Amino acid sequence: MGKVKMKTNRSAMKRFRKTGGGRIKREHAYHGHLFEAKSPKRKRNLRRASLIAASDMARVKKMIGGA
Repeated sequence: MGKVKMKTNRSAMKRFRKTGGGRIKREHAYHGHLFEAKSPKRKRNLRRASLIAASDMARVKKMIGGA
């Protein structure tokens, strides 16, 4: 038998994007509804994407196929 390819986790592909430098971006949670209870500053900061934590990097790269 030949080498078995690992399948990409499709749900992870929809949630994460690679940057040019090889890091991984993600969107913030809590930005879907119930906006009246959140301050304008909090909602504004939730709009921007951020990078995943270094401790999650290997796990996410494995899921999206970037070993």
